Amino acid sequence: MEALADTRPTTPAAPSRAAGSTFGQTRADARATAAAAGPSREVLTFRLGAEEYGIDILTVQEIRSYEPPTRIANAPAYLKGVIDLRGVIVPIVDLRVKFNCLNAQGEAEINDFTVVIVLNVRGRVLGAVVDSVSDVVQLSPEIIKPAPQMTTLVDTSYITGIAKLGERLLIVTDIEALMSSAEMGLIDTLAG
Repeated sequence: MEALADTRPTTPAAPSRAAGSTFGQTRADARATAAAAGPSREVLTFRLGAEEYGIDILTVQEIRSYEPPTRIANAPAYLKGVIDLRGVIVPIVDLRVKFNCLNAQGEAEINDFTVVIVLNVRGRVLGAVVDSVSDVVQLSPEIIKPAPQMTTLVDTSYITGIAKLGERLLIVTDIEALMSSAEMGLIDTLAG
């Protein structure tokens, strides 16, 4: 009986841990580590060609079937034009053209799966044409790996990371950074 009384937990000396190890980690330490890594986030996944991308679900206002926009003269190829969305004139960006995700003939094909994701970025409404919308997934910080470093020929400033979902790789995109980039200029142009 006396031996059982002596097995009470005592305050241990601080355990030594290898970098990245969770050995000896208390629940409070685990919660603090998870909080430091950031909360999980929901992203809407969509396809551009053979690749799958994800954007923060909080930027998505609605998903609409594709309708041909009114063209604007001298606009870049990825700016398809504008649509009237319940009294709001919305610029439509074809992300397939922007990211060069075209078919074998060099075209961005329109079919029954082609949709426009209506976004609200910094209070501005924009439309993004994609090949199809897949689903909404929850991404925990530990499954999102940093975007690879590329040469100056490839702009990856809008890629926040790469998430592995089973056998799929999901390119997590900062749609606000993309739409407000100097090249796109949509947010600054609209805000002015």
